[in-house]
Amino acid sequence: MGCGTCSTGSDKVSGCQNNGSCQTGGCNKMNVFDWLSNMDLPVVDRFDIVEIRFKGGHKEFFRNSDHLDLTTGDAVVVDVPNGHHIGHVSLQGELVRLQMQKKKIHNNEDIKKIYRIAHQKDLEKYDEVKKREMPTLYRARQIIGDLKLEMKLSDVEYQADNSKATFYYSAEDRVDFRELIKLLAGEFRIRVEMRQISLRQEAGRLGGIGSCGRELCCSTWLSDFRSVSTSAARYQNLSLNPSKLSGQCGRLKCCLNYELDTYMSALEDIPKLEKPLATERGIAKLQKTDIFRKIMWFGYDDENTWYPVDVARVNEIIKLNKKGTKPVSLLENDAPDKEEATINSDLERMDKKYSKPKSKNKNKNRKKGRRKFPNNRNRNGNDKTS
Repeated sequence: MGCGTCSTGSDKVSGCQNNGSCQTGGCNKMNVFDWLSNMDLPVVDRFDIVEIRFKGGHKEFFRNSDHLDLTTGDAVVVDVPNGHHIGHVSLQGELVRLQMQKKKIHNNEDIKKIYRIAHQKDLEKYDEVKKREMPTLYRARQIIGDLKLEMKLSDVEYQADNSKATFYYSAEDRVDFRELIKLLAGEFRIRVEMRQISLRQEAGRLGGIGSCGRELCCSTWLSDFRSVSTSAARYQNLSLNPSKLSGQCGRLKCCLNYELDTYMSALEDIPKLEKPLATERGIAKLQKTDIFRKIMWFGYDDENTWYPVDVARVNEIIKLNKKGTKPVSLLENDAPDKEEATINSDLERMDKKYSKPKSKNKNKNRKKGRRKFPNNRNRNGNDKTS
């Protein structure tokens, strides 16, 4: 079924027919593109397990034992412990088998079944149930504040049959919420389940826009969270500024690991300097490294100029220093540096450009250059004729 922001505008329970590539981005959160949708697959041995998506991008696998004709985006009623719930079809076919292998889920009797495709009454009832989530969230936060519990409640999800509510929270330490469960169950007359999630999972459920200008990776496609260390930033020559390296979850950004392997392979050709380079001109210290261009910038102690040196030349100077030999300069063995390339040359050029005094207005110069003549004489000094 198309969501509220779907461009199809259809109210039928038949899916938006986009097979996971919705242009609006409203119904493909944490979705997988079905690249087998346009291929003819065997119908007899078709995989009967379907991936169902719930609120917040949470996904589970259910068995289509009744061989229902499902389409990506359809709302279905599924079997859950002590009741039923409504979810949307996110993936089916052979790709589900691959997803189960990736997540190490076995195809056994523990997988629940799909009851039926959701009717209009089921959807209307589910919409009424979802309207209770925000008031419940606000009231539960008040109760947590009264009990003075060190926990942060981020989301509430009601089951479609209105028999259970799941409260998602995050906390740094272990929390004793036994009294909280009693109060919540008595307040809302419902079975309560408390589920602790990490800060990254919390950011994925809430969503947001990252510093790159795009929606958060954890709320769109990233499902497994790998550990991120500050060494990933050091290898990429990034400034160790916590405000720039931290995401909205307060942890290091997951995207620091995306290009780390490329940087690590490029750094294999970069020599590791244990001490500065020695030349007859002086001691040259490393200032910065352009990893992908294979250029290392050095500067002398008594200068503010940085010199770009190729990696091959740096290795050559290191070998000469180990033998006790000093080259004349960084660029040549027997000649001084002729062409100096400074890292701040463009800034110096801008300073010279804008340090010049501004020329006065030409119109003002023209007015000041005009000679004043008596009223009875013209420019040539002759008397005006009447």
